[in-house]
Amino acid sequence: MNSEIIIMLTHNDKTVQDAYDIFESCKDLPVQFWGFKDVGVPKEEMERILGAMKAAGKTTFLEVVSYSEEECMRGAKLAVELGYDYLMGTVYHQSVFEYLAAQDIKFLPFCGKVYGSPSVLEGSFEEIIDDAKGLLEKGVDGIDLLAFRHQDGAGLAEAYCKAIDKPVVIAGSINSKERLEFIHRIHPWAFTMGSALFTENFVKGGGFRKNLEEVLRLMDEIK
Repeated sequence: MNSEIIIMLTHNDKTVQDAYDIFESCKDLPVQFWGFKDVGVPKEEMERILGAMKAAGKTTFLEVVSYSEEECMRGAKLAVELGYDYLMGTVYHQSVFEYLAAQDIKFLPFCGKVYGSPSVLEGSFEEIIDDAKGLLEKGVDGIDLLAFRHQDGAGLAEAYCKAIDKPVVIAGSINSKERLEFIHRIHPWAFTMGSALFTENFVKGGGFRKNLEEVLRLMDEIK
């Protein structure tokens, strides 16, 4: 497979309490992209986890699931202050975009109509893709596509990747060999995986590391 995998140390839409220890136990594996959410652990712990990732030479992602301008700006400022490489999520606000454009960070906002917790993505394929095109024209670095929070996630993801040849992260619900094969076929820039490793979808009873090892093995196998 050629799409990048972003390992998210999150489960049930929150950063897990033992994220630092899990990362330390897996940092030797051939995964470059790591991240977590802005909820679940205090800021001091976020700094510790991020510091470990940076010390290991990893590329770091903060995902912020917020909708109001105030909340999105708060998440953007947190990402900049702590020194992440990428901010994923938030809905697009011009003020947030302008703030991030002046910083040393890349911005991958949501597209389409996103709301709720857990998030829901609404809109026709055309509406969502047109929204993404508009955001990319404004200058964002890519898109965080909540495809599988849409009623037709696979159809949307495939239509999006056919229509737009710029970085997109398919976020969430890649939880089986079949989904990995699907990702390989539509070939987004990257996809996230977190909960499927905690729920041991690939190696029952194997824990986080063995599940991640199996995912990496499958990705090598799928050509």
